[in-house]
Amino acid sequence: MTTLAVDCMGGDHGPRVTLAACRQFLERHPDARLLLVGAPEALKAFSHPRASVVAATEVVTMDDAVEVALRRKKDSSMRVALQLVKDGQAQAAVSAGNTGALMALARYLLKTIEGIDRPAIAYPMPNAKGGATTVLDLGANVDCTEQHLLQFAVMGSALVSALNHVDQPSVGLLNIGEEVIKGSDVIKKAGELLRSAANSGDLNFYGNVEGNDIFKGTTDIVVCDGFVGNVLLKTSEGLATMIGGFLKEEFSRTPLTKLAAIVAYPVLSAFKNRVDHRRYNGAALLGLRGLVFKSHGSADEFAFGQALGRAYDSARNQLLDRVQARIAHARPLLMGPDAEAPAAETVINE
Repeated sequence: MTTLAVDCMGGDHGPRVTLAACRQFLERHPDARLLLVGAPEALKAFSHPRASVVAATEVVTMDDAVEVALRRKKDSSMRVALQLVKDGQAQAAVSAGNTGALMALARYLLKTIEGIDRPAIAYPMPNAKGGATTVLDLGANVDCTEQHLLQFAVMGSALVSALNHVDQPSVGLLNIGEEVIKGSDVIKKAGELLRSAANSGDLNFYGNVEGNDIFKGTTDIVVCDGFVGNVLLKTSEGLATMIGGFLKEEFSRTPLTKLAAIVAYPVLSAFKNRVDHRRYNGAALLGLRGLVFKSHGSADEFAFGQALGRAYDSARNQLLDRVQARIAHARPLLMGPDAEAPAAETVINE
């Protein structure tokens, strides 16, 4: 059995969406087991032979500050779900809750893997080839050094290798041009490190890529800092919404535009489905000593189910072991002269 711990209270919709998604997930995966974490009264209606309720008396809201989640809400559904992973009772945790709180709690409880300074958020974005380009970081780290970008590339390679069954996924470094002389000092230095990693067999480095290469599918993975990545993610999510709004508007106009919309509908609908961010929901928090997946806070039943599926696939394909193995092999490069010293463990006052 593959066991997932699910924060059923997190996100914009809570148990109304998470429980429905959990039921469908269990029907599709007969070798899966779920630990449903949350208020017992909110989860008591859910009954399934492969699901158990784990009580939690508090909820981390979308507006809670990180310190509230860390210091005050010590019995939150988010924290309890992560603790189940730490204790070995679950192989992965899934939450649609507050991203900052989830990252902080995950880093505090699970710690980072040796050789990794900062965890990163990795997310698959649809591309023109019919697949997805995995991009990281998408918001966990606004300011990154070249060492961080190298670490992201190594972790992203392990993720794509595990989930897409690609032995040597290609890695691109997001830049303002393909030429090695372009970009900031950090990007130039990161390019040098990535080329060194390619020479040592740690990466399949393609070179610099631009923003449009993500949607072309030029490489399997694109690495960037969290500020750029988060803007990119929100822009991508808005695309499907814009297309859906366009279709709705055109169908409500004049008879001529309605006719044109009807003719174009199959093509536009197929495109909308391809870029629908719900299909790719479930961002991996990489670099931790445990598997954690973040669902979009506004996820509906279908989208949350996709996040559960990604967590399940990652656990089944031993993503954590693959990440650790790749990091161990690349450690001489990862722990360069300018790498951060191991961070002191966060101390939380009881």
